[in-house]
Amino acid sequence: MFLKQADIFWGLDHDFVKEMIERSSKKSHNAGEYLFKEGSPADHFYILIKGRIKISIGGACRMVHVVNHAGEAFGWSSLVERNFYSASAFCAEPTDLIVFEKPTVDEIICNDPVNGIAFIKRIAGLIGNRLVNAYKMLSSAQISETFDSFGTRQVMDILHEEPEP
Repeated sequence: MFLKQADIFWGLDHDFVKEMIERSSKKSHNAGEYLFKEGSPADHFYILIKGRIKISIGGACRMVHVVNHAGEAFGWSSLVERNFYSASAFCAEPTDLIVFEKPTVDEIICNDPVNGIAFIKRIAGLIGNRLVNAYKMLSSAQISETFDSFGTRQVMDILHEEPEP
């Protein structure tokens, strides 16, 4: 698999992708290894070359996603200003990965903002797809309760502020 074939880089400028390739590393992991655990510092972003990664939250028994397609990206917490991974990544079989360090990716994005924005949009799409899949999993579990989402409450706080005299 060529890195440019990964969906996340499809259609981006050749020089941008070339720099990403040159500044990444290839690593192999054995079955049973954790790449990262929920709550650990988010300092790497990954693309699968071959193998199978189980992404889970709240312990190994709560699998939320399986990474098993060459070119599939994960570990995006490191790219969206999260200091810690929101899930754990476990190698279910021997796995080869392309690994990107957070500061390196940040630098490349800043040096080429046009392609950097396109790249971040792809990351947002990846996150959106995972969110939709999570909603589908929740709805198929026939949960009888609903849960309110309050977000950050910033809008409500602004609407209820007293005007200054």
